[in-house]
Amino acid sequence: MTGAAAQASNNLCIRFHGAAEAVTGSCFALQTGDAHILVDCGLFQGSKTEKELNYRPFPFDPAKIDAVLLTHAHIDHSGLLPKLAKDGYPGPIYATPATIDLCSVMLPDSGHIQAMEVEQLNRRNARRGLPSVQPIYDAEQATRTLTQFRPVPYGSWRDVAKGIRARFWNAGHLLGSASIEVEVTTGQDKPLRLLFSGDIGPNQKLLESQPTGPTGLDYVVCESTYGTTDRHEASPARRIEALRAEVAAAVRPSGALLIPSFAVERTQELIVDLVQLMKDGAIPDAPIFVDSPLATRASEVFAKHAGEMAAGERLRDALQAKQVRFTESVEQSKAIGRIRSFHIIIAASGMCEAGRIRHHLRNWLWRSDATVLLVGYQAQGTLGRIMQDGAMRVRLMGEEVQVRARIRAIDLYSGHADAPELAAWLAARQPIAGNVFLTHGELEAIDGLKARLAADFPALRVVVPALDDAFALTGAPARQTERERPARIAPHSAGRPDWHNDLSRLILDINDTVAGAADERARGVVLRRLRRALEAD
Repeated sequence: MTGAAAQASNNLCIRFHGAAEAVTGSCFALQTGDAHILVDCGLFQGSKTEKELNYRPFPFDPAKIDAVLLTHAHIDHSGLLPKLAKDGYPGPIYATPATIDLCSVMLPDSGHIQAMEVEQLNRRNARRGLPSVQPIYDAEQATRTLTQFRPVPYGSWRDVAKGIRARFWNAGHLLGSASIEVEVTTGQDKPLRLLFSGDIGPNQKLLESQPTGPTGLDYVVCESTYGTTDRHEASPARRIEALRAEVAAAVRPSGALLIPSFAVERTQELIVDLVQLMKDGAIPDAPIFVDSPLATRASEVFAKHAGEMAAGERLRDALQAKQVRFTESVEQSKAIGRIRSFHIIIAASGMCEAGRIRHHLRNWLWRSDATVLLVGYQAQGTLGRIMQDGAMRVRLMGEEVQVRARIRAIDLYSGHADAPELAAWLAARQPIAGNVFLTHGELEAIDGLKARLAADFPALRVVVPALDDAFALTGAPARQTERERPARIAPHSAGRPDWHNDLSRLILDINDTVAGAADERARGVVLRRLRRALEAD
């Protein structure tokens, strides 16, 4: 082993800068003595504590990163790439061609949404005498970042940094999604082999084929979003029937079915199934409003790549169906609210954290003739999760809203493999000489998958990293090392409701208690008790 090779081997380290005990903010750093690369650089979502990480400096110097490998276009994997470039990263971003096409519409949209929301926040802050804030990045910065993307087709090796090469495998999760195999030259007879799963798709997915990957690895970084879920008899027929039943139950003469949906792929799958159900007469004909400029542009990308997808022709036909109406302008979106017959609205975001769905929820949540159908994963602390957990009142766009609408959920449109499918995917990757790092899941899901793997593969060494944990990969198993910097948030607070969520619930409880008091005197007693409690602290 040469001196340089020995140094690269001895310094080989992996750091988990996101999606650690949580499902968003995916970002993993791999560092040798000669190179420093990232796999994904995603936006944090969920509680405000986690989202505030988006505004803080990266826990590394972006200017010293040599390359970025992107598993897929979803914002929780790609959404901080413009910030990375803005903060000094000048290098290439490697991704599949379809991922680049999707990022070309998703990242500028993300920048536009952030700039718009910060503008609204600054107006509120000005009225309250609070300082203004700056967006993480804007659409212009996102567009500039697109020039750094470099296409990599599935199955071909690409040298990405000194002593590091990568190969992309179809992950079956989203158009263009990949698991990324990384080989690191160490000076030994064989290179060190790692696999970053990205998000793994389920076996039964309308537009995607089953995930693939290599075998005989040293380390695997594996997602665990649905680590405790077993969908049992998931099938296209069961998915269609579940959707049919929910739409049929939602039909009211002057009602609406609101579907908060991820604009990319989930929306397109829903369009295909809804149009098919209407064509078959299984549900009444009704207008389907796709109220998301991003979903409109993403649908154009999907139509472009339809030949690469299962059910691609069905998708092309559905996008042109008479029932489907894409809205672009704010005026068109507002006009939907004036419709007085049953209709279906599909709008982003899927977790109800941003976008036009929040305006539709404000218009409909308080009405009993509305149904909200959740069709994707809802992270802790998001409005979608709060509704799914049965909240009777929510705070939405600064207002208190009573929930009278039916809140329903089906998980058969998930883009994520369930626990048995994840275990089977890992079984197909064996032998794994070192460790499996479980990421991209809440702690309950991670613990569930870890227990399943312990039962099925007792020799497998499973590690659960926390945010910013680092591990030396100089042998099997990996060895945890000291952090280079202090923890950005309290240990194990990712992927959980935070004090902002507690405060919202407290405000709602106070309002309910005061409103429920018998008279003016009783309300005064409640308020005096609250004031004494505050003064006591």
